[in-house]
This record gives sequence, C-alpha cells and structure tokens, in this order.
Amino acid sequence: MPTVYLVIPCYNEEAVLPETVKRLEEKLSAMIESGRADKASRMLLVDDGSRDKTWELIARFCDEKPLVSGIKLAHNRGHQNALLAGLMTARKYADCAISLDADLQDDIDVIDKFVDKFTQGCDVVYGVRNKRETDTFFKRATAQGFYKFMKVLGVDIVYNHADYRLMSRRALDALSEYRETNLFLRGIVPLIGYRHDYVYYDRHERFAGESKYPLKKMLSFAIDGITSFSVKPLRLISSLGILVSFLSVIGLLYALIAHFSGNTVSGWTAIVCSIWLLGGIQLLCLGVVGGYIGKIYSEVKARPRYLIEEFKK
Repeated sequence: MPTVYLVIPCYNEEAVLPETVKRLEEKLSAMIESGRADKASRMLLVDDGSRDKTWELIARFCDEKPLVSGIKLAHNRGHQNALLAGLMTARKYADCAISLDADLQDDIDVIDKFVDKFTQGCDVVYGVRNKRETDTFFKRATAQGFYKFMKVLGVDIVYNHADYRLMSRRALDALSEYRETNLFLRGIVPLIGYRHDYVYYDRHERFAGESKYPLKKMLSFAIDGITSFSVKPLRLISSLGILVSFLSVIGLLYALIAHFSGNTVSGWTAIVCSIWLLGGIQLLCLGVVGGYIGKIYSEVKARPRYLIEEFKK
C-alpha cells in the first residue's frame, strides 16, 4: 500500500484550518484502516508566511495529531511556490502526493479514486471540475475564457483543472528538474509526460474565510501562465508590425497620389488619430515585450523560490 501525503498550502487560513484538519484526518485514518494507504501517510500543511495564527494552529496540530506535519516558509512566496515547497518535501517520504486547497472546496471524497488510479500505474492524476456552478458569472466566464485562450496559444493545459492532483514520486522527481522562478504548475505538470488520468468532481462552496485570489491576483496569475508558456504574443506583435507597415505604405501612396492630383485637404483630425493609434500600438507592443524581459530578469537572478524556516514532522 502506498504512503500518501496530502499537501495543503495555507495563507491566512485560521478560520477554516481546524475543520480542514479534522476532515482530512478522518479521511486519512479511513484510508489507512481500509488498507488503501500506509500508516506513514500524512497531511503536510505549508504556511506561506501567514499574518494570522495559521502557523500557531499548524504547530499545535503537529504536536497533538500524529497524521499532521507542517512547514513554515520564511516569508510569503505565493501559492505556487508554497505548493512546490510542500511537494518537494513530500517526495522524500511519500510514494505519491496529492495537492489540494485548504478551503475545503475540493471534494476530498474522491481522494480514494486518485489513489486507485495511482495503484493502477498512473504517475499523474488530474482533478477536473464537472461544472462551475459555485462560481460567479464573471469568474466562470473569465476562467473558461482563460483555459480556451491558453489552448489557442498552444499551451498543453487541462481544462477546468486547478491544482487538485496526484503526483507519484517519479513525477515529483521530474518536476524538481524544472528550475524556472515564474511557476505555473498547471502548465508545467502536463509537460512531464508520464502516464496520467482524470478524476471528475464537483467543487463545493468555501467553508470559511475569504478567497486568496481576488481579481488582481487572478489577472497576474493568468499573465504569468501566458508569458511562461507561449511566445505567440511576441509573434502576434511581429504580425501586427507587418500589417501596420503595409497599411502605412498604402496610406503613403494615397497621400502622394492625392498631393500630385491637387486633392489634398489640410486637416489635423486624421493626423492626430493616426498618431494616437500608432502610439497606442507601440506602447502595447512595448508592454508585451517588457513583460517577457521582466520574466528573463527574474529567471537569470536564479534566486531561491522559497526558504523553509521550520519543518515539524
């Protein structure tokens, strides 16, 4: 039977954490008793530099509950880096690791299905949402639009999959070879290429607390995903430049013909509109190029993606 680690990134989750630990403890205990998981299995809570009492709760649970382990990062590094820290720690002890959120929106009842598919030979098992009825119309529309847009850009991404997934130790070892600082695990994991499968589930309402992904963070996350896995925006800029140059040549020919035929009309509207249009296009293109240069700047510094301050087994 496999040793299963449940990896849960936590940021300011004191409101929901006691219930999360209670439910996951019951789930792990049932899996151990039924022979689906080894008694060395654990839940690994990763505190991502929380400002509330999240770490105090994790430390207490580690002392009181044998199935709970905890990691405290030195400072806030973001969800993806906190998740990576947990996965890289879990791979030293587990046969497989399942990542999930602390808010109890992921259906823990399907964890058995994850493990069953692992024992059948899958190295990666993706949790895929059946529907998005718990989301607002805006979040549902933007999320689905993001997945479709990523597909158009040529990114291999699993539709309606977040970070609820199982990875074998072999897959985690492969993941450790990806060194980029700008993490987008939803795009990296499919690149590993080992045997995979899917588990479909319905996502619940958040049990307590507030979402840690407001609109600003969602937009930043989407931009990270796009610029980390596709250079098509740069190619679109090149195509746009060719198109604008072609239109400019046509405009120049028209202006010369009009000038020599004596049909020129002095006016500032067309000039001003042209300047604003071309200026806007140039600034947009510079912004896209600047985004990629910023990624290069972050990568070449090669700073640590996270630092573990404390680890309680």
